[in-house]
Amino acid sequence: MSAPNLFLIYVSDVERSTAFYSELFQLEPVMRTPRYVPFQVAPGVLFALWSGRSDRATPDTPRTSEVGLMIPGGSSAIDEIFSDWSAKGVTVAEEPHDDVFGRTFVVADPDGNLIRVSPVD
Repeated sequence: MSAPNLFLIYVSDVERSTAFYSELFQLEPVMRTPRYVPFQVAPGVLFALWSGRSDRATPDTPRTSEVGLMIPGGSSAIDEIFSDWSAKGVTVAEEPHDDVFGRTFVVADPDGNLIRVSPVD
């Protein structure tokens, strides 16, 4: 059996979310379709935005998850990313703080999906 290699984030507006994640992570999509946009984050590993079938996607359907971004460089590197992202106007869910695994903060995408930044394990 293989390890997971596709991570889907449910979004209500693929174009808006593509712009958000492209800007935030400085990545360009592998391809674009009206409801599915994948980004290659490592060889053979995709992080993808998915609105689902348009006849089943409704604004009242919860679409939340938490994406993790583990970075090297310690607390100062995490605080620097927080400053950069804050300057871009992201919605902050949790200000930078120290937790059991180290320095961390959480922001939200336009659909409320959470993005946690933390140190490399």
